[in-house]
Amino acid sequence: MKMLAFVPFALAALLLTSAGNARGDSCVTSACHVEISKIAVPHAPVKDGDCASCHNAVSKEHPIKGGKSFQLAAKGGALCTGCHDGLASKKLVHAPVKGGECVACHKPHGSSGRFLLDKGDDQNPLCTGCHDQATFQQRFMHGPAAVGSCTECHDPHQSQEKALLKQNVRDTCLRCHSDFANQLKAAAFQHPPVKKDPCTICHDPHGSGVPMFLVKKMPDLCISCHAPIGKKIAEAKVLHKPIKSEAGCSSCHSSHFSKAKGLLAFTEMETCLSCHGTDKPPLKNIKKEIANKKYLHGPLKNGECKGCHDPHGSNYFRMLGGSYPETLYAPYKDGLYDACLKCHEKNLLRFADTTIYTKFRNGNRNLHYVHVVNSRKGRTCRVCHAPHASSGEKLINVEGVQFGEWKVPLNFKTTATGGSCAPGCHRPLAYNRDKAEDYSIK
Repeated sequence: MKMLAFVPFALAALLLTSAGNARGDSCVTSACHVEISKIAVPHAPVKDGDCASCHNAVSKEHPIKGGKSFQLAAKGGALCTGCHDGLASKKLVHAPVKGGECVACHKPHGSSGRFLLDKGDDQNPLCTGCHDQATFQQRFMHGPAAVGSCTECHDPHQSQEKALLKQNVRDTCLRCHSDFANQLKAAAFQHPPVKKDPCTICHDPHGSGVPMFLVKKMPDLCISCHAPIGKKIAEAKVLHKPIKSEAGCSSCHSSHFSKAKGLLAFTEMETCLSCHGTDKPPLKNIKKEIANKKYLHGPLKNGECKGCHDPHGSNYFRMLGGSYPETLYAPYKDGLYDACLKCHEKNLLRFADTTIYTKFRNGNRNLHYVHVVNSRKGRTCRVCHAPHASSGEKLINVEGVQFGEWKVPLNFKTTATGGSCAPGCHRPLAYNRDKAEDYSIK
């Protein structure tokens, strides 16, 4: 009987000892905290059965009906920093860490995923619990943000960089975009913002409603820096159509770096002919037009299209850099032919007689004046000259000029002192600079 009476006292002493030490084998019995034993990824103390690392007994009895017999070893974040020190020592600290709210993100006993998180590899559900969910639901998403790999770029606890980035913006981006980094180093021309500014000046690092998650659509993004181009685009009567396409400025320009001036995707002519070298109306196939021609117009000979055309837009026909008639017939008047006369002799069409302003004359009679300064039917330059290239000297249209469905032949020939032509528009006529021929058109 004395032995039986001793048992309750011994059992009570054992329970008190267990409560004080809070050993895991006594905490997770089938009668108590059995759910903790089923955690896939337990917290290290839980795994080791060391419950007393975090919990202290405050009562000899456990459990207590209507009360608690254990309390946490420390309050708030102080409980965690007892083991996990240095989590709030840098310039910027994540708000939950700063407020000691570790359990806002982490499960204290364990979780289904790594780092005591229950959210798996997709961290979006966890992060959007506080951060704006709309940011992660854009039409175009940055890869890491799309799959919820937030900590690929951000440190979840603290950082020396803004937005808790693991490194500065540029280095953060180039950690993944290594091929871009190598090409950038080798590029002859770099876009100044790429060279000196963070990538986020143009790109939203999470996502955007604009392709390539740009912060604005093109051309709005580009003209926020390139104001003169923006003014030209806004005022141009004839706008280069790619500017208003979805690709915008990047239709012609490389946004980051290039081997060509002006950050063009290729050389100037190659860039232009990438569109103007196809048989897709309404575009003319300029590549075919100039192929194998002996004579190229001066700017094209130098590989330039912008010598005559403004690549963004202008107030003139065909985006020319100056005025030029749209119609085949247009009598000369001051300013009407500026697109040509800004390079060619400006007095070419001003005088009926001359010995210095042109070699296309019969004696002193200026035959350019005769053809163009005609009050009834002045012929534009392109009636006789090809604007891009020709097999004839002086870009004469040896193959003829298109007149509706008929290609009018010129039959032009030169001599040492002049020449002749027998086009479809008048009888054969000859001209001579030294001794005037009969040049009356009947």
